[in-house]
Amino acid sequence: MIEEARYFETELAVIGSGIAGCAASIFALNKKITTAQVGNTGAVAYTTGYLDLLGKLEGDKGAIDNPWDAITALKDRCPDHPLNGISAADIRAAFNEFTAFLGECGIAYSSPGDSNITALSPAGTLKKTLCVPATMAAGPKAFAAKTACVIVDFKGLKGFSGKQVVANLHKQWPTLKAERIVFPEMLSGEIYPEVMARALEVEKTREALAESIKAVAGNAKVIGLPAVLGMHNPDFIKTELERLTGFEIFEIPTMPPSVPGIRLRELFEQVFPEKGIILIPQQKVSSLTFDDDSATLSLTDNHGPITIKAKAVILATGRFLSGGLEAHITGINESLLNLPVTQPAKRDDWYFEQYTDSRGHAIHKAGIEIDDSFRPIGEDGRPYHERLFAAGIILAHQDWIRSRSGAGIAIATAYKAVEAVDNFLHA
Repeated sequence: MIEEARYFETELAVIGSGIAGCAASIFALNKKITTAQVGNTGAVAYTTGYLDLLGKLEGDKGAIDNPWDAITALKDRCPDHPLNGISAADIRAAFNEFTAFLGECGIAYSSPGDSNITALSPAGTLKKTLCVPATMAAGPKAFAAKTACVIVDFKGLKGFSGKQVVANLHKQWPTLKAERIVFPEMLSGEIYPEVMARALEVEKTREALAESIKAVAGNAKVIGLPAVLGMHNPDFIKTELERLTGFEIFEIPTMPPSVPGIRLRELFEQVFPEKGIILIPQQKVSSLTFDDDSATLSLTDNHGPITIKAKAVILATGRFLSGGLEAHITGINESLLNLPVTQPAKRDDWYFEQYTDSRGHAIHKAGIEIDDSFRPIGEDGRPYHERLFAAGIILAHQDWIRSRSGAGIAIATAYKAVEAVDNFLHA
């Protein structure tokens, strides 16, 4: 059988299917830039659903309440951090545009406020984040008010324990309790959040769960659940469970891969093609070349070879998990174009001896350099090509895990990269 080659022409090609790549596609769509998005698996499914901006400053022990003030301080602490070149107004606009798109497509989010929200982690610890899904919003409010609450978990569900949540929070939230119930029609064996979420899209399952929740609620005013409130209509399912039980309900993320992350991935995969984006998911670009008037991406899927011609390219391939960076005995490489990677001079300097060293590890700040127009820098110290731009955690000089800033870096730099692409296309 002869495989037929497919050919696409577009203004922008986005390489990457994580938060940065998807945000870039959203911003390009809103600017009416014709776009193709290609990417290997991406790390969206591993996210909690929270959208962090900045939760911790390097050298500080405490968490950040006001991320906007902290971004100003970031200029002194980490002068080369990717967020430093972006104004607070642009960051706020980027978050507003990103969360508005998600809401319009079926997953409502809180708007970015002037302070971080104190949200619950899968382990029942607290973390600072800027925006949360609407299905999770009642949790931080209940914690702040110390409202009587029951955390409900399920027999056979691994990676989430109501008792662990209570154990970690009982001193700060004395009215918090935990109860374990059986999920409807899943009476024995191990059960999985994704399966539970899809089951709750059936009315009969919601009704049965509501009865089980009411049986253990006691004097609670609020009910916390692991994040299983449906895959495609979480806001509707939350509302329905609240109607059926009479309680306010909120979700808490589970250990990854998590339902909130899978929700986002499936939303993007469904909505992007409907809105005109050429989407080629779960595929890796094998080569990227440039000439005077375009860039050419080559890849192959199950149906054969694919060629994409684009006027500009945004590289949003992430770091090690997503394959944007690769670690070898000789050093860290950028995987597609072999762009220079800022990294420690010696492999021995990648890590400190203790995994939990308070200084962090140098490898976590490895990445590519960009200029003021978000163009990656090549070996000669100049932009690699005028048609190439970059966004997300592939950028150097930031430890997004320790600073709780992954989504902030992804969304804000994608916003500015698309802005730079738009200026380039219309120059």
